[in-house]
Amino acid sequence: MSTARRNKNRGYQQLLVWQDAIELYGLALRAVRGWPFEQKKLASQSMASSDSVHRNIAEGYCRRTVREYLQHLNIALGSLGETLSGFIAYSRNDQIEPSTFEQLDTLIFRLENRLLKLVEALELKRDAGNWAETLSVREGLDESGSDPAVTHDLKLLLEGRDGMME
Repeated sequence: MSTARRNKNRGYQQLLVWQDAIELYGLALRAVRGWPFEQKKLASQSMASSDSVHRNIAEGYCRRTVREYLQHLNIALGSLGETLSGFIAYSRNDQIEPSTFEQLDTLIFRLENRLLKLVEALELKRDAGNWAETLSVREGLDESGSDPAVTHDLKLLLEGRDGMME
């Protein structure tokens, strides 16, 4: 993230789940680039579903309420499922190389698990009443599990937003 233009609204760029989602879009784009004309619609759908993941993470973050943020994280999870399903079909029909599918599947699996843990941790905070209805509140960080990416992202969400201002 560029340090020249930092504010609360752009804080999602520091989230590892968002960074993984950007990486996924790039891998998906490279996987379908150069497909013949008759497969362009499939290529376009794959690019759109992978693009939707990082967009929903960012949009939910920018909405400011926990309820809306969780809704958008769940939409991102749905888009991940759509993306994976398409690439499974392409792999089984020899439209992509096995090594390309392995890269995509590995990244999608990591991103799914990180998003699932982030959603679970945020739901626990919300359900325990430990979180006001806005993300700009500062709180202590509870352990969310063993994944350091989730801890990183929760710490940014719960404690680091005040430092995002210029």
